[in-house]
Amino acid sequence: MLPIKDEDKSHPVPTAWRAPLRDVVNAFARGDYALARGIPSVAPVSKSLAKRVPEALAGYGETLAELPETTWRTSVVQWMGTHWEVLVDLWTVESGASDLVLHAHVLEVKEGFRIELHLVYVP
Repeated sequence: MLPIKDEDKSHPVPTAWRAPLRDVVNAFARGDYALARGIPSVAPVSKSLAKRVPEALAGYGETLAELPETTWRTSVVQWMGTHWEVLVDLWTVESGASDLVLHAHVLEVKEGFRIELHLVYVP
Protein backbone atom coordinates (compact mmCIF):
# COMPACT_ATOMS: atom_id res chain seq x y z
CA MET A 1 0.00 0.00 0.00
CA LEU A 2 1.46 3.35 -1.09
CA PRO A 3 0.82 6.76 0.48
CA ILE A 4 -2.15 8.61 -0.97
CA LYS A 5 -2.17 12.38 -1.41
CA ASP A 6 -5.80 13.09 -0.55
CA GLU A 7 -6.59 16.26 1.41
CA ASP A 8 -10.27 15.31 1.70
CA LYS A 9 -10.09 12.10 3.72
CA SER A 10 -7.79 9.87 5.73
CA HIS A 11 -6.34 6.56 4.59
CA PRO A 12 -4.60 3.56 6.18
CA VAL A 13 -0.94 3.92 7.14
CA PRO A 14 1.20 2.88 4.16
CA THR A 15 2.97 -0.43 4.60
CA ALA A 16 6.48 1.07 4.27
CA TRP A 17 5.89 3.38 7.25
CA ARG A 18 4.58 0.72 9.62
CA ALA A 19 7.90 -0.87 10.68
CA PRO A 20 9.60 2.40 11.68
CA LEU A 21 6.46 3.60 13.48
CA ARG A 22 6.22 0.24 15.27
CA ASP A 23 9.90 0.55 16.21
CA VAL A 24 9.25 4.01 17.69
CA VAL A 25 6.35 2.79 19.81
CA ASN A 26 8.26 -0.31 20.91
CA ALA A 27 11.21 1.89 21.96
CA PHE A 28 8.84 4.15 23.92
CA ALA A 29 7.30 1.07 25.55
CA ARG A 30 10.80 0.08 26.73
CA GLY A 31 11.37 3.58 28.13
CA ASP A 32 13.69 4.76 25.34
CA TYR A 33 11.97 8.10 24.71
CA ALA A 34 15.04 9.65 23.06
CA LEU A 35 15.37 6.75 20.58
CA ALA A 36 18.99 6.40 21.64
CA ARG A 37 19.78 3.78 18.98
CA GLY A 38 18.07 5.73 16.22
CA ILE A 39 15.57 4.33 13.76
CA PRO A 40 16.06 4.55 9.99
CA SER A 41 13.74 7.09 8.35
CA VAL A 42 12.84 8.64 11.74
CA ALA A 43 14.16 12.10 12.57
CA PRO A 44 16.00 12.41 15.90
CA VAL A 45 13.74 13.06 18.88
CA SER A 46 14.02 16.48 20.50
CA LYS A 47 14.83 16.71 24.21
CA SER A 48 11.45 18.34 24.68
CA LEU A 49 9.56 15.44 23.11
CA ALA A 50 11.66 12.87 24.99
CA LYS A 51 10.47 14.58 28.19
CA ARG A 52 6.82 15.06 27.18
CA VAL A 53 6.13 11.46 26.10
CA PRO A 54 6.68 9.87 29.53
CA GLU A 55 4.75 12.74 31.12
CA ALA A 56 1.79 12.06 28.81
CA LEU A 57 1.93 8.35 29.58
CA ALA A 58 2.13 8.99 33.32
CA GLY A 59 -0.86 11.32 33.05
CA TYR A 60 -2.81 8.62 31.24
CA GLY A 61 -2.05 6.22 34.07
CA GLU A 62 -1.37 3.08 32.05
CA THR A 63 1.71 1.34 30.66
CA LEU A 64 2.41 1.68 26.95
CA ALA A 65 2.52 -1.69 25.17
CA GLU A 66 4.20 -2.72 21.94
CA LEU A 67 1.96 -2.39 18.90
CA PRO A 68 -0.07 -5.38 17.78
CA GLU A 69 -0.70 -5.83 14.07
CA THR A 70 -4.35 -4.89 14.59
CA THR A 71 -3.41 -1.27 15.29
CA TRP A 72 -3.10 -0.70 11.54
CA ARG A 73 -6.83 -1.31 11.11
CA THR A 74 -7.61 1.99 12.86
CA SER A 75 -4.45 4.11 12.48
CA VAL A 76 -4.66 6.72 9.73
CA VAL A 77 -2.78 9.23 7.57
CA GLN A 78 -3.97 12.27 5.68
CA TRP A 79 -2.17 14.46 3.15
CA MET A 80 -1.93 18.08 4.29
CA GLY A 81 -0.47 19.63 1.14
CA THR A 82 3.19 19.45 2.22
CA HIS A 83 3.25 16.33 4.42
CA TRP A 84 1.10 13.54 5.81
CA GLU A 85 -0.38 13.78 9.30
CA VAL A 86 -0.21 10.38 10.98
CA LEU A 87 -2.19 9.13 13.98
CA VAL A 88 -1.10 5.73 15.25
CA ASP A 89 -3.51 4.19 17.74
CA LEU A 90 -1.60 3.07 20.83
CA TRP A 91 -2.15 0.14 23.15
CA THR A 92 -1.54 -0.31 26.86
CA VAL A 93 -0.66 -3.33 28.96
CA GLU A 94 -3.68 -2.76 31.18
CA SER A 95 -6.43 -2.10 28.62
CA GLY A 96 -5.24 -3.16 25.18
CA ALA A 97 -6.53 -0.58 22.70
CA SER A 98 -6.36 2.86 24.32
CA ASP A 99 -7.42 6.43 23.62
CA LEU A 100 -3.76 7.43 23.16
CA VAL A 101 -2.25 8.17 19.76
CA LEU A 102 1.21 8.84 18.43
CA HIS A 103 1.08 11.94 16.22
CA ALA A 104 3.72 12.34 13.52
CA HIS A 105 4.37 14.01 10.20
CA VAL A 106 5.78 12.13 7.24
CA LEU A 107 7.66 14.10 4.61
CA GLU A 108 8.83 13.09 1.18
CA VAL A 109 12.61 13.24 0.90
CA LYS A 110 15.11 12.19 -1.74
CA GLU A 111 15.70 8.88 0.09
CA GLY A 112 11.95 8.14 0.27
CA PHE A 113 10.33 9.45 3.45
CA ARG A 114 11.20 10.92 6.85
CA ILE A 115 9.03 10.57 9.95
CA GLU A 116 9.00 13.49 12.38
CA LEU A 117 7.48 12.65 15.75
CA HIS A 118 5.33 15.28 17.44
CA LEU A 119 3.40 14.02 20.44
CA VAL A 120 1.70 11.20 22.31
CA TYR A 121 -1.73 12.32 23.51
CA VAL A 122 -5.46 11.65 23.76
CA PRO A 123 -7.22 13.48 20.92
